[in-house]
Amino acid sequence: MKLILNAPVFEYDIRGLLMAFYPWQKFVTDEAAEDTQCLRVTYEGEYERIHGMGNVPVVLNCTLEFTDVKRDGCDPVRMVRTLALDFTDKKAAKSLLKRTLYAILSEVNGHDLPWGTLTGIRPTKIPMDMLVKNRTESEIRAHLTTELLVSDEKASLAMDIAKRELKLLQGIDAKEGWSLYVGIPFCPTTCLYCSFTSYPIRAYESRVEDYLQAVFRELDWVKAHFAGKPLNAVYFGGGTPTSIRADQLDRLLQRIEDSFDLSHCLEWTVEAGRPDSVTEEKLLAIRKHPVTRISVNPQTMHQETLDLIGRRHTVEDVLNVYRMARRLGFDNINMDLILGLPGETPEMVRETLEKVVSLDPDNVTVHSLAIKRAARLNLEKAFYGHYRMENTTQAMEMCREMLASIGLSPYYLYRQKNMAGNLENVGYAKEGKEGVYNILIMEEIQSILAVGAGATTKRVNGSLITRAENVKNVDQYIENTEEMIMRKKELFR
Repeated sequence: MKLILNAPVFEYDIRGLLMAFYPWQKFVTDEAAEDTQCLRVTYEGEYERIHGMGNVPVVLNCTLEFTDVKRDGCDPVRMVRTLALDFTDKKAAKSLLKRTLYAILSEVNGHDLPWGTLTGIRPTKIPMDMLVKNRTESEIRAHLTTELLVSDEKASLAMDIAKRELKLLQGIDAKEGWSLYVGIPFCPTTCLYCSFTSYPIRAYESRVEDYLQAVFRELDWVKAHFAGKPLNAVYFGGGTPTSIRADQLDRLLQRIEDSFDLSHCLEWTVEAGRPDSVTEEKLLAIRKHPVTRISVNPQTMHQETLDLIGRRHTVEDVLNVYRMARRLGFDNINMDLILGLPGETPEMVRETLEKVVSLDPDNVTVHSLAIKRAARLNLEKAFYGHYRMENTTQAMEMCREMLASIGLSPYYLYRQKNMAGNLENVGYAKEGKEGVYNILIMEEIQSILAVGAGATTKRVNGSLITRAENVKNVDQYIENTEEMIMRKKELFR
């Protein structure tokens, strides 16, 4: 599909809406429009004056033209809209353009999007900001449904989550407080859909000790720089942290306990996401420390799907690890599910949910499959392109209803590009079992210090958010740890 622009105005927003309606398409910007669907956006006026000129009264005449070539004996579709964009209010001009483009794409495709014109990953930030400014619920709902064209169901979901998040964040020092992320970039295998920094543990076992020493050096700098500031949450992610040996995991956990004052820490999560990485010895090592929450992630309870996506464990392994964790005293266990996995039908999703509900977990995070550029599912389309990969609003609603039956309610939400069904990821939790770190990273109200290969540190200074990224390659990270520390020094100068 081709996107033809004659001016650098709102290109990001236009492309985002196109990707929302056509998540599996590749978009190119070109001058020609032969043998393909095409969207032309033509501006007339002094658009070069818009950027960097302040509040200059500029009105651009904009023409949107959508053309679809003749296919399968059907007549081609051609739709044209013209409008005047007044840049004395650039935000209103962008909103008008997006609503107009949305109307065209909705008519051409014969359906609406559940999140309307919203293409960002944090839709709950909008109702949260409005609630903080004492706007009424009716005003917020009207803004979501009328201005942003969000469906009534998703507007209600965003509102409910925003209210719950505000309640949970009341006891957190957003200005002085901070959270810590520790990345362990090793896994038993790399899942078909994964685009995270992840390396096979068998190939890197000889480097784990060097990797831990590099992480310890980063932690020493964090300890010195953030002494006296309240640490609110600790999160071990990856990769899969339980891929390393039990004694190595124990030493890493002890290093955190020895280095930081945990008296203000509301949550300490360790992902034990891959059942094929978990042993009783590793769970006992975690229990030695004040870890409050773990994840045991099945993604699906269908063996044929697990085999296809490269999980290399069985459904029975999931059940055994979960029951072992309960027996050892873990009282806050999260389970991740993915909807839209290759070949899975709504009935298969229901069967997975029934098995998960029978376990009575404290948290369940329901993900809509998002195919990232670096994932094998995208890189090897020739092998997997024929599989059905769909998610629906009905499937998400089925999740909500079945999880509600065991007392789980939505508490955080985020979205990604190229998500099946243009839907969302929702975290569900029992009262008092919410994942605090998940809320903090999504709502961006607090600085997060991140150590390890591929980890991103985020500094929140009022409305200004800046980042420092660590290199992803394990060997480069080990060899250049001091540079990673210098990046943090610059960020918090």
